[in-house]
Amino acid sequence: MRTRAQRAAFVECEYALRREDDCWVPPLRRDQYRLLRRGDNPFLSFGEIELYLARRGGEVVGRIAAVHDPRHNRHHETRDGFFGLFACADDEDVARELFRAAGTWLAERSMTSMVGPVNFSMNYECGVLVDRFEAPAALLMPWNPPSTPKLIESCGFTAAQDLQAWEWACVPERPAALDRITRAAAARRGGITVRSVDLSDYEAEMQRVRGLYHRAWQDNWGFVPMTDREFQHLAQQLRPVLRPELALIAEVAGEPVGFSLTLPDLAPALRAAGGRLHRWGVPLGLARMLRASRRVRRGRMMALGVVEEHRQSGVLPLLLARTEEAARRLGYEAVEISWVLEDNKAALRTLRLVGCRRTKTYRIYRRDLRDPGDRPDGQAPRDP
Repeated sequence: MRTRAQRAAFVECEYALRREDDCWVPPLRRDQYRLLRRGDNPFLSFGEIELYLARRGGEVVGRIAAVHDPRHNRHHETRDGFFGLFACADDEDVARELFRAAGTWLAERSMTSMVGPVNFSMNYECGVLVDRFEAPAALLMPWNPPSTPKLIESCGFTAAQDLQAWEWACVPERPAALDRITRAAAARRGGITVRSVDLSDYEAEMQRVRGLYHRAWQDNWGFVPMTDREFQHLAQQLRPVLRPELALIAEVAGEPVGFSLTLPDLAPALRAAGGRLHRWGVPLGLARMLRASRRVRRGRMMALGVVEEHRQSGVLPLLLARTEEAARRLGYEAVEISWVLEDNKAALRTLRLVGCRRTKTYRIYRRDLRDPGDRPDGQAPRDP
């Protein structure tokens, strides 16, 4: 896309398609524009994207981003291309043309498969909701209508990996199962300490977390190490909403071995803002967001990891126990743990043991790009 008007149409497409969906959380428009600007999005310092719009009778009816992430392909020794930022009317013809355009762009860059939705790597928002469409989205998690996975599957995609969301109810008393596991972990803890992130030393603490993130996740499906700039950007975004009692680091003999990060689930506050902080020069959206944020009663655990050599030492249940205690003190009713890979059997087993219940499933799809159908017969639906 080459003009400001085209980018505006791309951003506004999702708002137009989703405005009647109560479970969708409209992101702030300013953040969506920043996502597409090279100077604001650190992914674009090394990755490539191409944006496509589908129009019918002058009306925008769909959008897609084709994504080339060379760092992913070097790390996994693959030729995967990605699609992301997908929003589409319930129309198979529109979806097919969008995927045809994105697939052609990726094939021209020697990609052999298309994977998604991923915005723009697994370090960002990803997945398409495939169940529990009646449940509102949590903070920084996607929501889409039931038609979306059906459209993707109708275009030849098959499931590559499921991402699961789990919920942990915050009851007045600590769950017996968690209490039992915590006592067992404490009996063999061997010098494990769990502490809150020190906000007065925030930059150094985030570097410790970054090291843990890379060590704990390095063998996970789809993992790509974050660049310095990507992680710094994320840390800056998180700081205004971070609660130190919900950001925990586990240490053994002073060495960090695990961490967990839970944020207040501000999805209702974002929904109240309606995608804008200001209207007609007046901070109406900001006022609504601040008012709604005072009524937040849920959290979202967005990261929980332990380095491999300490996964059997009781670090994980101790991190969960401290998080549960803090959430109860804050008056939270529940914490959503999202997301967890379907093949992370150890983590899923622990979540079951402590009384969590699975609530939602998000899916990453894959399609081979060697199919000649990825080459358009006519002009691709790319905005000139």
